[in-house]
Amino acid sequence: MSDNVVRLFKQPDDTAPAVDSKPIQAVDRPRVTRRWVRTGHAVKTAATHERTKTVARAVVRHGMYVLGGTRIVVRRTWDSRTTARYERLLRAAEAAGNYEVAAEWEERGQRFREARHRRRMDLLRSPVVAAKGVLVGTGVGIGGLIALGVVMAIATKDVTEVVTPIMAVINFIQLMITIVTVVWGPLVHIGPFLLLLALWAVGSKQQAAPQWAMPANIRSGEGEPITPSIVVKALRDLGVPALRNAIKEMGDAGASMLGPIRIAGCGVEVDVTLPSGVSTNEVQGKRRKLAENLSRHEHEVFITIPQAARTVRLWVADSGALDEPIGPSPLVTDETLTADYAKGRAPWGQDLRGDAAGLSVYQRHLLITGLSNQGKTAALRALALWLALDRSVEFWMGDLKGVGDWAMFDGLASRLIQGPTDDHVIQVTEMVEDAVEEMNRRIQAPPGTAFPPLIVIVDEAQVAFMCPVKDEDKRPYGGSSSTSRYFMAARKIHNQGRAVNVLLWQGTQDPTDQNLPKLVREGAHTRASLALGTESQARMALGDKAVDGGAAPNLLRPGLDKGTLVVASDGIEIPKGQSSITVRTHYISTDDAEAIATRAKALRDGVTTLHVIERGQDRDPLVDIAGVVGDASRVLTQDVLKRLAALNADAYGGWSFIDLKRVLDGTGAEPYKSDGRMVIGRDRLARALANRDTDGSASAGE
Repeated sequence: MSDNVVRLFKQPDDTAPAVDSKPIQAVDRPRVTRRWVRTGHAVKTAATHERTKTVARAVVRHGMYVLGGTRIVVRRTWDSRTTARYERLLRAAEAAGNYEVAAEWEERGQRFREARHRRRMDLLRSPVVAAKGVLVGTGVGIGGLIALGVVMAIATKDVTEVVTPIMAVINFIQLMITIVTVVWGPLVHIGPFLLLLALWAVGSKQQAAPQWAMPANIRSGEGEPITPSIVVKALRDLGVPALRNAIKEMGDAGASMLGPIRIAGCGVEVDVTLPSGVSTNEVQGKRRKLAENLSRHEHEVFITIPQAARTVRLWVADSGALDEPIGPSPLVTDETLTADYAKGRAPWGQDLRGDAAGLSVYQRHLLITGLSNQGKTAALRALALWLALDRSVEFWMGDLKGVGDWAMFDGLASRLIQGPTDDHVIQVTEMVEDAVEEMNRRIQAPPGTAFPPLIVIVDEAQVAFMCPVKDEDKRPYGGSSSTSRYFMAARKIHNQGRAVNVLLWQGTQDPTDQNLPKLVREGAHTRASLALGTESQARMALGDKAVDGGAAPNLLRPGLDKGTLVVASDGIEIPKGQSSITVRTHYISTDDAEAIATRAKALRDGVTTLHVIERGQDRDPLVDIAGVVGDASRVLTQDVLKRLAALNADAYGGWSFIDLKRVLDGTGAEPYKSDGRMVIGRDRLARALANRDTDGSASAGE
């Protein structure tokens, strides 16, 4: 038996399983690796393909529409059944400090509770009332049907007609039960889908899905209208913790902060009352983020500080509206337009609301600055062209660029110096100093004397301030010291010039303390700035008050916002509570400027333009008088004296009518009266010069 057991458990050697003697082939690892890499690339390509992303966004979007719609419906139902809405508005009114409104909402909530209590008590009593009504109604109904059946039986002489009305009602009820039985099955299956569809419609209408899951046109936000919810959400996500927490605590989710959204030109405007603990400069400092939250570019959102406390005023442009040009200047389109220095307003452009922006220049010194090639000269020239249409205005001009931007004023301005060299700076400085002398002469006149406006324009004034040349007394023409000639002349005009209608208009670029000294820039009544590089430059251009109030020329886009000015002046209509206004100026081309200047010249008798101020030379008074009279048939003696003084202050600055008469006596060109005023005639001067030359030639021949 033991042997049998051993045989059962012992295998003979020849029956043992054979082992394959062939070696196992090694796995081709590089090939497998390449296969996995290709598979990974294919999966990655499929997952990141735009079509896959679109499908994924669509799935998430429509799913979130259902969830969002459910949340919205639940909240609406809760608000309609409880006092949650009244409590939210009550807390919002208390947060805003409007306790009268808070008391009104509390009273409304109490009335809602009382009405709800009455409805619930009526609901408790309704089963008994309903049972009584059913019993009474059933009895009356059955009695009525039997009476109707009796009438029918009498009419038809058939007793069975008594139950006909009752049987008709029973059949009708049976039919209704049959219809409900048939419809109920499908309705039970379709009902949930209809409910989901209704919730999806609510969520779709409210766009209750993440922004990244929305379609491209909605995700970009282009053209998205500004609504209260969008403004509140933009403020909530601004990154100001106190503002975010205050909005969360408000029962109305921040709606009470907003005033009415008003259409303002090519955009909308809304006042936002900030909650306690949030300062206006915190919002101002986040302009770019606020613009992006509103789906706008930074230049399409302007933040200003109105008069109300703790309030910021947001102006949000329609998407792309500020990139559209404004219309032509009225100076170009209306050839009958004239100017009035004292009472008129120059049609400078449009504000952001699309309203005409008119600037009064009456007794106001002017400063326009900005980066190079942003439209400074065009903006300054537009004001001068308008004012040239008032024939009483006299211009002295210095163009320190010298490329012909002001050439159309030749024959219109009494002085026109054009060029960028040190010699031109010297000429311009002496012109401004002559304006100081004219100002002093006017100041010394008898009280009540009326003086015509004298506008001294210096374009590219930074060239004058940076000029290193000194005169023979070692006094610098440039600089900002007490011995600097241009600086001191500008300061003197700023101090007293406006009282006698001697005004200084300056245009500069890229302002610094060196090329635009503090005392000069603060002496201007109207300060305007085009695009600048930094906030410190904006403060130089417009002053701290304007910048603290929201003026930000440093946020204008160089090259794209050409001609757009931020203006701080009492000569332009600025919304109440603001310290500045943004103006998109009309561009007047050189050809149009020539045409306007031609119209202005036609209003005058003829102006002789001096291009060089000559000093320290022997003068021929008769030749100089003929020169300043120019092509005009006759010129008032007072104007001749002023032009002679402008020609050479050293020789003619102290002349009076007696000196003029003394020179002309015996020449045949003596002053005479025309329309009751003393004038000098051009033809008489020409004959006097011709006779003098003839006499001189004869004397020489003898």
